[in-house]
Amino acid sequence: MESQAFVKVWDLPLRIFHWLLVAGFFIAYLTEDDLLTVHVWAGYLVTGLLVFRLIWGFVGNDYARFSNFLCGPAKSIAYVKDLIALKTQRYIGHNPAGAAMIVLLLISLLATVITGFAVYGADQAAGPLAAIGPANEKMWEEVHEFFANFTLILVIVHVVGVAVESYIHRENLARAMLHGFKRK
Repeated sequence: MESQAFVKVWDLPLRIFHWLLVAGFFIAYLTEDDLLTVHVWAGYLVTGLLVFRLIWGFVGNDYARFSNFLCGPAKSIAYVKDLIALKTQRYIGHNPAGAAMIVLLLISLLATVITGFAVYGADQAAGPLAAIGPANEKMWEEVHEFFANFTLILVIVHVVGVAVESYIHRENLARAMLHGFKRK
């Protein structure tokens, strides 16, 4: 598909990461206490994916590297203001709002899995934090639930942002995350 009109932006490892993360997060979110084994394994999947993304942020293609898209909060806020006014600049890779969302999602997901390990350790005496003990189990559960819900809110904002950006620039960004190509 690569031609003069299209450019390969999202490489296969990044696309696989993205969709596995979607699946892993939602499986964990929807199973909660009902299917603890599935919930825990989905959490391990998300953990492995986070490790991968941190590494890929330094060694992946140009569009995946943090150094090529991270920016300060002022630039992200200015971009969101332009987005609300429906007059944003088009980016081939991540735009400043997308860059901020990546950082927020990675931090929130990391907090979710760490507190999930704490809950699992406190409740089941299992997992990487098995020695944590049951003393603060309820507190860990509350913090874990907070970050899981906060992550869900971020995901919703992300999807809305992708839809708005797709509309403004007449480009299906979700489809680009399936095949990897965007217009030049």
